[in-house]
Amino acid sequence: MSKQYDKQFKEDAVKYYLEHKELGLKKCAGNLAVSKTALGTWVKTARGNNGEVPVRGSGNYASDEAKEIARLKKELRDTQDALEILKKPSAFWETDTGLIH
Repeated sequence: MSKQYDKQFKEDAVKYYLEHKELGLKKCAGNLAVSKTALGTWVKTARGNNGEVPVRGSGNYASDEAKEIARLKKELRDTQDALEILKKPSAFWETDTGLIH
């Protein structure tokens, strides 16, 4: 399992690399105790996002509204799934002669 780094760490790592390019990507990554691939990905992502490096979880939304919309959509899906389960006939409510009234 890979280690998860927060947004600030990633952005600081990119800044470190940009300030010490003469060391190269591999040496900078080693100094930061991260993989060369991870640091390279963060640098590439930062170049395309005005210096910001998005992270999984809390930092991937453009705004608080987008985060709330995603949360509400998930809640709606969960509620719809629960409703579908409740709509299915259950052996608990049935007898040999049919449904209990």
